[in-house]
Order: sequence, then C-alpha cells, then structure tokens
Amino acid sequence: MNNAYFQLKLPENELVKGYLPGSPERAALKAELERQLANPVEIPMIIGGKEIRSEHKATMICPHDHQKVLGEYYVAGEKELLMAIEAAEAAKEEWENMPWEHRATIFLKAADLLTGKYRAKVSAACMLGQSKNAYQSEIDVICELADFLRFNPYYVQEIYKQQPLNTPGVWNRVEYRALDGFVAAITPFNFTSIGGNLSTAPAMVGNTVLWKPSSTAVLSNYYFMQILMEAGLPAGVINFVPCKGADFGRVVVSHPQMAGFHFTGSTGVFNGIWDQVGKNIAKYVTYPRLVGETGGKDFIFAHESADIEALTCAIALGAFEYQGQKCSAASRAYIPESLWGELKGRLEEEIGKIKVGDVRDFTNLMNAVIDRNSFINIKNYLDYAKNSDEAEIIIGGGCDDSVGYFVEPTVILAKTPTFKTMVEEIFGPVMTIYVYPNDKLDETLKACDSATIYGLTGAVFAQDRAAIIKIAKALDHAAGNFYINDKPTGAVVGQQPFGGSRASGTNDKAGSAINLYRWMSQRAIKETLVPRTVVNYPYMTEK
Repeated sequence: MNNAYFQLKLPENELVKGYLPGSPERAALKAELERQLANPVEIPMIIGGKEIRSEHKATMICPHDHQKVLGEYYVAGEKELLMAIEAAEAAKEEWENMPWEHRATIFLKAADLLTGKYRAKVSAACMLGQSKNAYQSEIDVICELADFLRFNPYYVQEIYKQQPLNTPGVWNRVEYRALDGFVAAITPFNFTSIGGNLSTAPAMVGNTVLWKPSSTAVLSNYYFMQILMEAGLPAGVINFVPCKGADFGRVVVSHPQMAGFHFTGSTGVFNGIWDQVGKNIAKYVTYPRLVGETGGKDFIFAHESADIEALTCAIALGAFEYQGQKCSAASRAYIPESLWGELKGRLEEEIGKIKVGDVRDFTNLMNAVIDRNSFINIKNYLDYAKNSDEAEIIIGGGCDDSVGYFVEPTVILAKTPTFKTMVEEIFGPVMTIYVYPNDKLDETLKACDSATIYGLTGAVFAQDRAAIIKIAKALDHAAGNFYINDKPTGAVVGQQPFGGSRASGTNDKAGSAINLYRWMSQRAIKETLVPRTVVNYPYMTEK
C-alpha cells in the first residue's frame, strides 16, 4: 500500500454563473427545462447500489404549475427500509477501512461532475421541482453543493492531522473512527445542497447512510445520487430511500444500529425525533449523535443611523428571495420611528417591482411556494393579520393557487413586538415590521431577543459603530449567524459556517470542521516503546 502523505489544498468557492442573455449557461438551462418538462421520469429507490421498486408510488409536480407532472418516484416501506439498513451494515467495514484519500476522491470527482456536464440537468430539476429561479438554483444545487463536496474533504484532512503530545519513551496517537452503526439523514425541500451535505458529510469519514429526501425535492436529490454513483461511491454507502416520515422514524430511527441522525427541517419534527430516541435509548448499541438545523424567525434590527437604501435592499431580498422559504429568511424587522416614513416609501417602490411566476421566465424574482399545505398555512397567517386590530397588511397579501401556489411578497405592520407573525415561523414571503420609538432602543432589543424560541440568523443595520457593538452584544444568543449591514441570508461554505441554537438546532455548523467532528469516534492509543519491568516504585524504599 502506498504510505505517502497526501494533502489537499484549501479549496476555492465555486464561482456563480450569471445566466445573462446570450450566455451559454442560460441557453443550456432553458433547453434543459423544456426537455425535463416534456419527459416525465420514474425514480427508483437506490439500495445497496441497486434500483429498487415497491408497490407504492408518488407523483412529482411543478409547484408553480401544479398540473405539470415531472414524474413519479417509488416510496419505501418497512421492507425496503430494513433492506437499506442491511445494505448499509454490509458496506460499512470496507468503506470505513478505505484509505481516506480514496473516499475523498469520490466526492471531489462528484463536485466536478456536478459543476461540469450535469450543471444544467440538476439545476433545471431544482427549478422545476422546488420552484427556484435560475440564480437561486445556481447558488444552491451547484455552487453550495460543490463547495460542501470540496471543503469537507479538506476539513477531514485537517482533523486527521490533529494528534496528541508525546513524552519520552511514549508515542501517543489518535484514530478517527466512523461511528459504531449507520447514520440516518432526513433532508429538506428548500436546499438540494443540504440534502447532499447531510448524506455525504457522515460518509466522508467512513459512515454508511440512509438518506430520506423530502418528498418535494426527490427529483434533484435523485440526480445528485446518480452523480455520486458515477463518481464511484460503493454500493450501500448511501442508500436513497424516499418514504413517509412516520415509517422512517418507526423503522430507522428506532433501530438499535442507528448511531447518528443528521437533520434539517422543522423544530417540531426534530423534537419528535429527539423524544423518540430518548424513549428507545436502552436499545441502541451506542448513544446516537443527534445533529439538527431546524426553524428560524430571523430578524433585521435597524438603528437610527442605518443606511436606508441598504436596509431596503436587505428587507426585500432577505424576506422574498426563494419566497421566504429559507431557514435564514428575514421575517421580522425592528425599525426606528425616525426612519420609517422614508423606508416605507422605498419598500413600496422596490417590492412593487417584484414579479412572481413561472421559473422559466427569468424576469421573475419570485416563484411559487412548495406545495398546497404550505400555501394554506401562509394564507391562514395572512387572513389572521387581515382580521386583527393589532396589525395591518401594508404591501401585498394576495394568494392564488389556481395555476400554481403563488403568494405575493407581503409586508405586515405590527403594533406590538409580540404579534403572532412577529413570533411564529411562517416559511413564506411574509415580513412583519415593528416600528419602535427611537428612545426605546434597549426595550426593543430585549423584545427582539426574547420574542421567539429561535436563534438562527439576524442582522443589524447601523452606521454608528458604538451602536453596532451595543446591538450585537444585546443579541448575542439570538442568532448563530449574525450579519452587520447585510441581509441575514446567503451563508457561504468556508466563509460563514451555518447554524443556530435555541429551537433552531444544535449549532453543529454545516460547512465547517465542527460538523464533521460529530460523525467521528476517536480512539486514543498509547504505545510504550520500552515497557516498564519493575513493579515497585522508587518511593517504596526506606533508605
């Protein structure tokens, strides 16, 4: 075996393509969109490297045109989930013992395939299946996912380098083992990159994985699974099992061999998983590692010294890009009275320009929310605001699901900082603003910090440096990702490790080495070069 010391250099972030008129990437993407619309697909499960089909299928549609069918996928039941666990266990020994540089090479190759010949295919699938515009899809399913695939192997390398001190005659070393069992991954609809990262990060350090993609993101997730297989991922290392959440919880999460759980989704679901693990704790071979990024009620806090134009842009893009369906999307803002008059006019002007519609029309900034359940949930919040004496809708508020699940970019003005839409996660294009008296800064900061159960992202806008310091300190635990004079979205792998605490998750930052530590189990080894042969210690003599 080659015993050379292999080393990866620090990667660079994948460059975001512009998709400008006349560009080759725009032409390729538009052609691929039409091709996929004209050719519905059938998606199998991938278990042990094989295509598996069950008795049950589900349909994939375009959220922005729910009469357009993208295809069908097979749904795993108990039989298929147990088969996937068996496949993961069968693949574990060989995968865990594979030299790390060979594991890394598979994911580095996958990144090149993704950003090369499969760029248009996977991006189009994300646009059509998850209703993202071309730019949002590019930064998600191409750039961020490729960054995860390139930066994580580098972080693994840097972790493996970390070794303990030695003393004379003793060689101490640490092995970084995979967990003792398989890892279960449940991934969300809103970022294909998260689906890819949650399944591959544990695999990079030798774990085998069961991957349950969101039912509304199966298409793009499946194409990524195909890329992994083409890149050389061995059979059974990652098993692709679309299924009902209840079945996954009952069969997989409760299985004695589950050693880790990697999750992004709602706080309620993660709480349920945590509760389930607790009730089954005596069954597990090892204590499962639970890693989750959950909900958010992300804020923008403006000081009286804030720049109006920058603040306007941050609210419009932070709240309404991808229809507010980002864990990090801005959904509440605290604005001083002295700025409100001018800001209100600028918001009306800029939000009034936002177009909403089909993803194939590249002049649309916004598209559809993900499905009917989401549409109804958002509409219920808007109806509540319309009928309340404590708030008024000042921009937008319209909904229409006749063709697609469209919701207008909406701004609600709340009379109190504890109004329902200032507190609860909506996950849609809804921004609620509370206007505070300039002399009530301290009280408003306390309200911002304590109003919600979440602690994911937040932003401060101010030109006064002392104010920035004061606000940042007051909101110390209110956000795991904090932005100064920028919108609270758009974390980049290798630049802003992402995650929050409180009810927003375990803050095991995706896009950093911290997350990868969670999928490793250390073994510390002490080797004495010349062992001791005398039983008695020197102090045991009288003279």
